Amino acid sequence: MRTHKSRLSWLSGLIAVVVAFQATVPNVATAATDRPEMVTAEAEKAIENGLAYLARTQARDGSWRSRTGYGSYPTAMTSLAGMALLMGGNTPVEGKYAKNVRRAVDYLLSCANPNGLIARMGEEQRPMYGHGFGTMFLGEVYGMERSPTRQARIRKVLVKAIQLTARSQSAAGGWLYTPDSGGDEGSVTITQIQGLRACRNAGIKVPKTVIQRAAKYIENSANADGGIRYRASMGGGSRPPITAAAVATLYNAGEYENPVALKSLAYLKKYLKGQKGRSYGGHQYYMMLYAGQGMYLSSAENWKEYFPGTRDWLIKSQAGDGSWQGDGVGETYGTAVALMTMQLPYAHIPLLQR
Repeated sequence: MRTHKSRLSWLSGLIAVVVAFQATVPNVATAATDRPEMVTAEAEKAIENGLAYLARTQARDGSWRSRTGYGSYPTAMTSLAGMALLMGGNTPVEGKYAKNVRRAVDYLLSCANPNGLIARMGEEQRPMYGHGFGTMFLGEVYGMERSPTRQARIRKVLVKAIQLTARSQSAAGGWLYTPDSGGDEGSVTITQIQGLRACRNAGIKVPKTVIQRAAKYIENSANADGGIRYRASMGGGSRPPITAAAVATLYNAGEYENPVALKSLAYLKKYLKGQKGRSYGGHQYYMMLYAGQGMYLSSAENWKEYFPGTRDWLIKSQAGDGSWQGDGVGETYGTAVALMTMQLPYAHIPLLQR
């Protein structure tokens, strides 16, 4: 017969086993309501509606296009929409919108030209934007793909894309709108650097000299006030949107102590504080895309300063169908940028993790 003491010992052991087992079982109620700091229920709903909008507006061929007078830019629009889906926790094989991601991947792979340029020629007058965004998206997807065959196909496209990017770099270290231009300017240069960084993160070799020359180009574009001008070889005032893009690029490259990055971040923060509205010279979504990244990557404190106001503005400005109209470029662009900004705290992709 068990003694009272032995029964207590047995009961305690049973309780310990039950507690240990419960600890291994996800708390569904908690998981459903768990969200990053400052991502409110309203923000989460806006994100869900935005992702649903992108999913149902994807074309049969897997693309998204701009429907404005600026041109269709299918590789750029598809890449940005794809990035928004990735940042929502979707991959080519997992997530609510896995099929949409996979179709976007297939479309971009179909846009790869023999020379390495990722572009739908005939539809894009400035294909290096789409090439940079496409390289970034495929670089992020590469490590998520489970099929060896599909992964090998993505890698082949990315290797050639990197080679094209390297060949197209100007003597000054930047890039311009077409691969054979020989020129350079800030916004195109930023897209190429982020595309190369995504590939490097995925373990695909990127020539070190190309990255070094590109970083030098940004440094040579800096003005005394910390802002970045349109082109390194030109004079002119600092441009806040390109400054925000430069900050984001330097920080997601790990250049946390780079003097140019620190000075440009200080310029950006000062500029943002002085803005009563969000027009940013007509480039509010472009500004948001990179200011959000820069403020998030630089520190938790900067993100807390930036995000609440942007979050609330986006919630209020979202259309009833779940979209955002971005800078006159269209709903695909605006929705992708809004979602990329609001989903930064989820940290689903390596390129945009602290």
